[in-house]
Amino acid sequence: MDRTRLFLAVNVLLWLPYGIYCLVAPGFLAAAAGVAATTPTGATELRAMYGGLQAAIGLLALAAVLRRDLERTALTALAFLALGLFTGRLFGAFRDGGLSGYTIGALVLESTLTVLSVRFLQRPTSTT
Repeated sequence: MDRTRLFLAVNVLLWLPYGIYCLVAPGFLAAAAGVAATTPTGATELRAMYGGLQAAIGLLALAAVLRRDLERTALTALAFLALGLFTGRLFGAFRDGGLSGYTIGALVLESTLTVLSVRFLQRPTSTT
């Protein structure tokens, strides 16, 4: 397995299980990230954004592991999505003063994923 596919496989392991867990147990986020639903609509929103979206990111990475022709598409999506999460989180941390361990860990992960996605996009497309 080449480095690009290995990176995508790691993304499957990062995003898919976490997304599925948040989809079925959004209450977990209250203790883990300080995010809690106060209404049924709020719980649905947590399921959608933390569960469905993150699981879908993992599934996109999985599709790219299984189908090489989807690698660039998945890397592009990962670069934009991780950058969006990183920028929003960084803005929020400065704006709201909420620099917790969870936030720092997420910032490190999201910035790393952004940089690596862009780096893999800059590599020539492999045929093996």
